[in-house]
This record gives sequence, structure tokens and C-alpha cells, in this order.
Amino acid sequence: MVQATGAGARRSGLIALNDIDIPIVTTAYQGITMSTHPPYKDLVRHHAAGRPDRVAIRNLSSGRALTYAQLDRRADRLARHLQDAGVARGDRVAILAYNGAEFFELQYACSRIGAVAVLLNWRLSVPELEYIVRDCTPLLLLHDVAFQDAATRLEQVAGLRSLLAIDAGDPNSSYERALAAAEAPPAWADVTHDDLCLLMYTSGTTGHPKGALITHGMVWWNTVNVTFACHISSDAVQLVILPLFHIGGLNSHANPILHAGGTIVLHRSFEPGEALRAIGDAALGITHLTGVPAQYQFMAAHPRFAETDLRRLQFVGVGGSPIAMVTIEAWTGRGVPMAQGFGMTESCPGALSLDTADILRKPGSIGRPLPYTDVRVVADDGRSASPGEVGELWLRGPNIAPGYWKNPPGSGGAFVDGWFRTGDAARMDDEGFFYIVDRVKDMYISGGENVYPAEVENVLYQFAQVGEAAVIGVPHARWGETGLAIVAPRAGAEIDAQQLIAHCAARLAKFKVPAEIVVVDALPRTAAGKVLKRELRQRYKAAPRET
Repeated sequence: MVQATGAGARRSGLIALNDIDIPIVTTAYQGITMSTHPPYKDLVRHHAAGRPDRVAIRNLSSGRALTYAQLDRRADRLARHLQDAGVARGDRVAILAYNGAEFFELQYACSRIGAVAVLLNWRLSVPELEYIVRDCTPLLLLHDVAFQDAATRLEQVAGLRSLLAIDAGDPNSSYERALAAAEAPPAWADVTHDDLCLLMYTSGTTGHPKGALITHGMVWWNTVNVTFACHISSDAVQLVILPLFHIGGLNSHANPILHAGGTIVLHRSFEPGEALRAIGDAALGITHLTGVPAQYQFMAAHPRFAETDLRRLQFVGVGGSPIAMVTIEAWTGRGVPMAQGFGMTESCPGALSLDTADILRKPGSIGRPLPYTDVRVVADDGRSASPGEVGELWLRGPNIAPGYWKNPPGSGGAFVDGWFRTGDAARMDDEGFFYIVDRVKDMYISGGENVYPAEVENVLYQFAQVGEAAVIGVPHARWGETGLAIVAPRAGAEIDAQQLIAHCAARLAKFKVPAEIVVVDALPRTAAGKVLKRELRQRYKAAPRET
């Protein structure tokens, strides 16, 4: 740390963690040097002392419920096991599992010993997972028994020291046996808000995912942000319908509710009928719900929706992609207080929110900045855009990631002078409400999942008959958007569209596989040889697809 001197002096410094330099700042006031990043405080331990019998996590799939005292003990036992297995400060431990309390047991166990939890997306193919584990080199992998084959393969290619199998609380599973054997308390590390607590991989514009660095400070400030916006208190009970490997599932708003001393209710994975059953169950008392538009659309279309008692819901949040007004009206028409938000993995995720009072008045808006996040629209010449003028959306605040794993801050131009460039084209109206106009990057969102065409195009080019390839997102009535691949064959070759889709399905997560293949003679290009994706969008973006 660089010590500041003199009243009001302020200097930047760097801390190094596994070859990643994370900027820190100290300030000095009247000769007293103060770090702007306080020590990490474990809220599960805090609530275990003050409200030990309060249910922290209820798992509907397994029927298990953990009080704060039980969650605290299990996190401690897992931390002890990790230390006994050689996990030290800064080391990574990964999890590949459906929703379960184990995500939070791992998160808090790692936080106590200074390790870093890596949350793997089970929707990814094994080759995609291989890239991630090779990139971040976790020492151990916790995995659901449903992913045993994938875990075994990852163990072989990544040199993992051990696997721990999770089997819905089965006392004979290797995960439960490890916790039962770890009786001695762990040695807690001296952790601050500067330290990493999570690595969360996002799809990459270069064809490979990037590990966003999530610090304890980011998690804390996101909690502060969303607690205000989402009316979170110790009485909150949230049904978590997003996957916990996703920043939205973890931090919108499961972690904030645990921080407040409330209760989260989990299903292994989302099913609209079962979600509605839980919402309508007075004994569960669900007050909070957060999801992506497709989930609300599926629930509104389910036969159980009309008969479900929604009156206990105090806050219903939606984000991830634009939501159709007909879906908003289906929920608000039942008296549900719905709000829309905008965020990213790099913002942990909360950045902007459209309050319930404005969701019908400002259709299409992503709202206004959350309390501790600065937002600006930057024009092409670098100035702040005027109201109504389109530019790139930039974010700044203590909830913004310091960079990417194995990439210095500012690599690729994503982080500039404390600001994060989202890559989204946006505008602000004269009341200070923001709107996403288009994506500066080519990313599209299918069923709430980000898809970067470069990644899909890399796979298309591995098909021997493909000479040129471009992928764009096109409207879809159910998923919001799906991928359309426009390909041109190599000279003398012919492309079978179904064979090409099968080729992609073997190498990509299902949501990334193009739903349609269009074969053309050649792709439109600029004089410099760049594919004219704007022209492709104009040509192929017609009415929303139905299948």
C-alpha cells in the first residue's frame, strides 16, 4: 500500500494477488492514514450469534432448512476441510452444481480463509468448462452428482487435487463426509474489502470467457445499493429462481437478504409451475422475487398463474434483457409491485433501477442510477452526451469490478479512469431515466443468458465446409433473442444446416447454439474486409421467431 502524506493527500497503490494487480486507495486527513477499504465482516457469523434459530436457507427440492447457526457451522467446517486440503489465501475452489446451500457454504468458507470461490455454469459444455478451469486453476471442485462425468473430465485436464460430490444432503456423499470430519475451527484470514471473494466468468468478445474479479467490497456495496431499491429487511423471504452461478441469482438478491438476516428459498432449477406453487404457499411467506423476462413470461402463461395468491409479494424485480409490456401488465395487473433493473457481472450486478412507480410510465427504460453507482452516457468524442443523444453507457462506483482474471485493469479498454465501459449504446431522457438503444458490442441475450457471436463463430469455423461465418441475434417470441448464423461455404463445398447445428451443439451450451442457419454465397464486407453485421441485421431481423 502506498501511504498518503499531508492533509487530504490521496494516492493510488496496488496489491498483487496471483499476478493480478488490484488498485487500492488510501487517504490521509490531519496526519491520520485511513484505508478506504475496511475489513471484511462475516454477516453469517453475525446473525448466527444474534438470531441463531432463524432459517437462513430453505431448499424445497431436498426439504432441508439451515438456520444461521447451522450455516455458520457448516461454512466453518468446509473452511477447515479446505485448509487441510492445502487451500491457502488466494487459491481458487470451484463449484459445479444446481442451486443449493452449498454455494453459500463455499462462499463463506472461502471468505473466512481468504480463498476465492469460482462459480461454474452447468449449462456450459465440457470443453467450455475446461477452458475456465485451465484459466483459473482451482485446487478443488465441488460438484453435484448429476455432473459426475463432467467433474471427472475436469479433474483429468486441470490437475484438481480432489472432487467433493454433493448429493442433496446425503450423509454418505463425499461432501458431507468431509464436513463431518472437519471438527477443528479454521484459521481465519485477515481479509479486507480489497480481497477477491469470487471469480465469475462472463462470455468473451474474443471467443473466450473472462473471469470478472468480484471483491468483498463489491458484494457489500451492491448490498447497500439494492437494499434501498428493493426494500430488503430481516423479514424478507426470497424465492431464488435464477441459477446461483449467475451474478443475478447470487446477488439479486440472495446475498443481500442473507446480509439482512432474512431467508432465501431455493429450488434446484427453475420450473414455472413449481415456482408459482412456492409463491402461493402461505407457510413459506415469499415476499421477494427476481428473475429474467422469460421466467415471468413462462409463469404468466402457466395455468396455475391465475389461481396463485400473489398478495404477499412485496418486491418483484426483472432484468437481464428487455421485457415485453404484456408481461409487465400480466403481473402488475394482479397488484404485484414490479421493478426493472440493469446490471452486469462487472457491477455485481446492480447499477440502475426503474422503480415500481415508473415501470408503466417509462416503458423500455432501465431506470435511474442506484445510490452508490455513477452512470454516464459518453459520446463518440468523449464528452457526456446530452439528453436524448445516444452514446456508450459507462458505470463507476465501489460495486464495479477492478478488472479481469489474468488481465491488468483497463485491458481492452473496458476500464478507463475508474469507469467501466459497458459496450451498450444508451440515451438519457430529460428526467434522468436511461434507455438501452442497442449494443455497441455484438452480444445478444437469449433466455437471460449473454451470447457473444465471436465465441459461436469460432466454433462455426471449425466445421470443415464453412468458409465464412457471422452470427447475429434475432427476435424470438419465447427467448427474447436467438442466434442466426449466416455462413458461406468453402469453394467447392456444400453445407448441411442440420449437421452444422449438431456440430455446434456438441461444443457449445444449448443457449449459444444457433437456432437457424442461412447459407449464402458470400458475406457482405467493408473495403477493409470487415463483415457488415449492420447490413445482416437489417436483412434478417424481421418478426419474432416462434420456434
